Amino acid sequence: MRKIAPLLLMIFMCNSLFSQESSSPYKTEFWKDGSWIAGSTALNVLGVITIQNKDDLTDLDLEELDRGDIWKINRGAAGNYSVEADELSYVPFYASFASPLLFLLGEDERKNFGQISVMFVETMASTGAIFTITAGTVQKSRPLVYNEDLSAEERKDSDAQRSFFAGHTAATAAATFFSAKVFQDFNPDSPAVPYVWAGAVAVPAYVGYLRTKAGKHFLTDNLIGFGIGAACGILVPEIHKIGNEKLDIYPTSQTNVLGTGIDTKGIALNYTF
Repeated sequence: MRKIAPLLLMIFMCNSLFSQESSSPYKTEFWKDGSWIAGSTALNVLGVITIQNKDDLTDLDLEELDRGDIWKINRGAAGNYSVEADELSYVPFYASFASPLLFLLGEDERKNFGQISVMFVETMASTGAIFTITAGTVQKSRPLVYNEDLSAEERKDSDAQRSFFAGHTAATAAATFFSAKVFQDFNPDSPAVPYVWAGAVAVPAYVGYLRTKAGKHFLTDNLIGFGIGAACGILVPEIHKIGNEKLDIYPTSQTNVLGTGIDTKGIALNYTF
């Protein structure tokens, strides 16, 4: 599987370059987009490793948890737990990843589907990089950790300590907002545009609701995840839009920031005046 993924990625890249039609509002470049995907993928790997190395809560940590320390806007979700809501959230989550396939129905979009695929990979990889690095470095217990009906082992598990921010909501928003943005750029005069955007908002909002009900995330975790996913879904196509060459986004890392000895890794946004 590890050998197949790079091959598929290379096919997508080549397809976008050699089958790009003049009807496309976007421009892609082999080395620039290849570097973007490679860099953001590397950040994803780093983030996943960081998540895997997170520590469980100790018994003392569990005893010291206090609902009164939670922001009031989030307090109502403390203790939420629902296996059914958790499982249901995966339906719109996975379905959103298939939304770009709808572009095969449009003639101009179909001719440039390779190019659209490359931008979609960049969108999801960028969103994933921001999520995994954040989830791996920020220690925040999920709402279910406050549910005393659950076993101590489940409440202390490291997976239950990455509430911030909501990855399912972010990924879903990235996919739906990307699809809405690309649809509008290819069909600016279509009467369906407002409905497409309404769907782009509704699907990740529903996922966020289910994730909160499941006890996986607080409201603010979902709001931030929604915002980050939506931003990536809009910005990636916008950066590639012909005429927006001054706008750029790319993976970045810095060592020993300002002499503090702290290393930082993430996604940078740049505009050249």
